[in-house]
Amino acid sequence: MLRITDDISIQDWELTESFMRASGPGGQNVNKVSTAVELRFEAERSPSLPGAVKTRLRRLAGRRWTKEGALILQCDETRSQIRNREIVRERLVVLIQKALEAPKRRIATKPTKGSVRRRLQAKKARSEVKSLRGRITDD
Repeated sequence: MLRITDDISIQDWELTESFMRASGPGGQNVNKVSTAVELRFEAERSPSLPGAVKTRLRRLAGRRWTKEGALILQCDETRSQIRNREIVRERLVVLIQKALEAPKRRIATKPTKGSVRRRLQAKKARSEVKSLRGRITDD
């Protein structure tokens, strides 16, 4: 079981880990040992996540979200399979914690009269500068 918060925890049946050979550092060990980890979390079917969290998680996951509603995370940073498993599980926890935070609603505000006046004066001044760059005509 993977604990996210006090009330949210992910059961073992929701997670599937597969191991494959990793590229990168490790010398001949890379060719022999499957150290890279791919973690598959069945987020859409998860009873522990509320619907709004699943929606935010889908948006945060981007390309890592599959059509079936699973979240796939990979890690092959270290030479140790155990450490890679820890890293990928930490990433999952961080991603879900980000999805738990509801975004603040933006309150539309009106610009002040002074800021509108200053903006229009700046535009007028800029227009004047640009108009003075034109050709000089002999009168």
